[in-house]
Amino acid sequence: MQNFYRRSKLVRRSRVLWGSFRLWRPRLVFWTGALAIGVISVVFARMADQAQVAFLSMTEVGGYGFLLPLLVTPIGFALCAWLSITLFPNSQGSGIPQAIAARHLNHDEDRFRLLSLRLAFGKILLTVVGLLSGASIGREGPTVQVGASFMLAAARIGGMAQARGLILAGSAAGIAAAFNTPLAGIVFAIEEMGRAYESRANGIVLTAVILSGLASLALAGSYQYFGSTSAAPLVWRDWALVPVCGVVGGALGAGFSGLALHLGLRLRRWAQPAPLQRMVAFAALCGLGVAMIGVISGGTTFGTSYEQARGALEGDATPLLFFAEKLVASFLSMLSGIPGGIFAPSLSIGAGLGSSIGQMMGTSIALAAVLGMAGYFAGVVQAPMTAFVIILEMTGNHGAVIPIMAVSMIGYVTSRILSREPLYHGLSRNFIAAAIRARRAKGTDAEPGA
Repeated sequence: MQNFYRRSKLVRRSRVLWGSFRLWRPRLVFWTGALAIGVISVVFARMADQAQVAFLSMTEVGGYGFLLPLLVTPIGFALCAWLSITLFPNSQGSGIPQAIAARHLNHDEDRFRLLSLRLAFGKILLTVVGLLSGASIGREGPTVQVGASFMLAAARIGGMAQARGLILAGSAAGIAAAFNTPLAGIVFAIEEMGRAYESRANGIVLTAVILSGLASLALAGSYQYFGSTSAAPLVWRDWALVPVCGVVGGALGAGFSGLALHLGLRLRRWAQPAPLQRMVAFAALCGLGVAMIGVISGGTTFGTSYEQARGALEGDATPLLFFAEKLVASFLSMLSGIPGGIFAPSLSIGAGLGSSIGQMMGTSIALAAVLGMAGYFAGVVQAPMTAFVIILEMTGNHGAVIPIMAVSMIGYVTSRILSREPLYHGLSRNFIAAAIRARRAKGTDAEPGA
């Protein structure tokens, strides 16, 4: 009788332990996914930096080495376009529109076409190849798609049902780890990724950002993306920068996003009869344009142009037309359809724009560069809170909090007046429409989620 009692007690304990494991398994998988995002973000960042260094080193070879991009960049663009269409469909562009679209789809099958570990691998690979070819792209937008893909995979492995919340969490963790800006990751999730934000997602977003940030800190340490600046308005001319950078930056950002949406639609219609051949050829032409601009600018527009932006924030003025050259190079890189983000290039464009305005107005170059960043970035993404927080965290410029907030808001309002549809949400509609067409072709329910 005593042996029977002991065996029954052991059975009850094993059931409790098994029940506890079933309860904790989703959490463990979720935590592992968040940590993995931080690790992958750091590895991705180092690969991207090495790719840019390798490209610039290649073009600094003596003689006519500076003309090498005229050959390498078009070939690299064509290769990235071909691989993104044939091997990694839906990896094109920034990656943020794919994450937004996935949150609006009802069916897991449709979501996994936009967010998967295979696509995450392809996104990283092709973004690095693009930077190795001199493309004016960044890794931050792709990190959002990578982060969302990891979280969606964690949801499948852990048996979690909150797909939309997990995509949101993965996107926020990606931004936080990519820039080392945890607050910006959370604000980005609320403002840009989840326009209809669910309060119940607070916990998983915050947890994902914390864990991915811890992994990133363990590998890369604590740092500010653009270093520390302390430029603040001192005289009336400095304060005059606020409306000028806000209006000019917002208008320029609206022009970039509005033209990208309009020409992108026309380009898809033109490529419809033979999408692979035409898009690869078009990407090669865009690559040639980027190479020509890079050669003319002395190589300053290749890659993210991080050094030029940081120099402006430290008070070293960029050439007056640098922002225009960088804008065209970034626009061609985006329109080509190769994988790559616009976050870092947009910040460089904004810094160059602010530097040029500062030179013309005779004000502090460093302050003008910070405000130019805020105005242009808010104009492109139409997310003023994200623009303000991300720039504040990347520069540590607490002395100019009010001017940065004001410029971000002015840039946003100006952009909304000129271009009613936000860039990322406009681009996400293409992926939603493609999912609807594919489901209708199968004769199944095609309505996206709310």
